[in-house]
Amino acid sequence: MQRLVNHLSQLQELVLIRDEHRATGDGSHMKRLNDSIDQLTDKLPRDVKSLYIRLYKKNHIVMAPMYNGCCSICGMRLPVSMVQSVRICKNMQNCPSCARILFEESDAPHWVGEKMSRATPSKSGISRFSAETLMLPGVKANNAAEAITALANLMADQSYISNPDKLIESALEREAVLSTAMERSSIAFPHVRGVEGGGLTMAMATSKEGFVFDGEGSKVNIVFFMTIPAAVSAFYLRLMAGLTESLSKEQNRKALLSADSPVLLWKTLCKATRYTVK
Repeated sequence: MQRLVNHLSQLQELVLIRDEHRATGDGSHMKRLNDSIDQLTDKLPRDVKSLYIRLYKKNHIVMAPMYNGCCSICGMRLPVSMVQSVRICKNMQNCPSCARILFEESDAPHWVGEKMSRATPSKSGISRFSAETLMLPGVKANNAAEAITALANLMADQSYISNPDKLIESALEREAVLSTAMERSSIAFPHVRGVEGGGLTMAMATSKEGFVFDGEGSKVNIVFFMTIPAAVSAFYLRLMAGLTESLSKEQNRKALLSADSPVLLWKTLCKATRYTVK
């Protein structure tokens, strides 16, 4: 059963990567992604394939991580018996509310940041997802692995996420499928989905010299690293589009690369995204 859950998780990740590529890429990898998705879908058992297709037609998020005994997508608290069944992974379990296929990854990184109280003023713009403490100007990195490691460790050091080693591993596995580098704007968007417990979280690193991010030789100067709860996977595309729009302007990129402290980098990012990230 665990093998089937892994198969479905891999299939869903490929579908979401295709959605990203359709929204922000040049379409050059669409055929390869489509072929891989078709092959994985055809390998599903007949009854599971039928269920998968039915759920996929409603929403591309078919798999739902279980977190604290709840479906992380719709938030429904699950019966104790179902929680145990998901944990032992003996039979396939569907959320009674949204019908998504439930699973649990015991060593998955989780968001561990401080919970917002009702008295805390609501944030707006990029401050909803990031903070001055998650800015890393002048990162010392020569490749994607080093940049991702630096940002994941920064998130952990600032008490936003747990298990940074697993986070790094998952991010690099995602990059191996299709690079998130956008060479035309010298930006990369590595990320990990399914980091439950809080909201979408983003750290940022800059490098004036730049470095080669992937095997295709894409050189980047700015890296946004995000942890994404399953429920906001679709919103991630809108955030990435807003950041890309802001940094399509050369003066914004230059301003970010000129910032030599976390405080200044944060102020510059807030200014650059004030109209594009809501």
